[in-house]
Amino acid sequence: MSTRPLIDLLRSRLDPVEGEDARPRRGDNDLNDVVFPERTLRPAAVLAPLVLHDGPPRFILTLRADHLPSHAGQVSFPGGRAMPGETLPQAALRETQEEIGITPDRIDLVGRFDSYETVTGFHVTPFVGIVKPGFEMRPDPGEVADVFETPFEWLMDAANHETHEREFQGRMRRYYAMPWEGRYIWGATAGMLRALHERLYD
Repeated sequence: MSTRPLIDLLRSRLDPVEGEDARPRRGDNDLNDVVFPERTLRPAAVLAPLVLHDGPPRFILTLRADHLPSHAGQVSFPGGRAMPGETLPQAALRETQEEIGITPDRIDLVGRFDSYETVTGFHVTPFVGIVKPGFEMRPDPGEVADVFETPFEWLMDAANHETHEREFQGRMRRYYAMPWEGRYIWGATAGMLRALHERLYD
């Protein structure tokens, strides 16, 4: 898909940047026959950084460092917990700068899509942001083991959305997975990508 139709599609299908879901619309239990108990969720935000210049559209993804307390060693979008007094868009932009060095002035937030409840107790709001030319990537080795780009069209192709399962806390759990060139995109990140696909194309 060329740049202008893709931008138009995103702007027409995504929710406004400002605002939030009272409860997560999606979550780690979407493919499982259980529901999360009532609990207080910690607000968090992630950015799906979309590069549209210099080649085909692609998302920037990170590999989280192995020593992090949650989701260690997993592929993810840059993001994290919202700080007190901070809006969700501010949290997504701040975390992106802290994790991979792209400053807020290099990102044009387009909109947000289905918020997501993780098994670890986060209410994650994902945003799509177009990364402007001239950005500089400076990954923080304390948080990020690697940064890579994956084609937008590949990630949005339902044929690449696999369902896998593994044991977690004594029971088998199913989840989305998108293995790509030796990278294992799964869990919450794959679930959010699946939600974005459904938002844009279903």
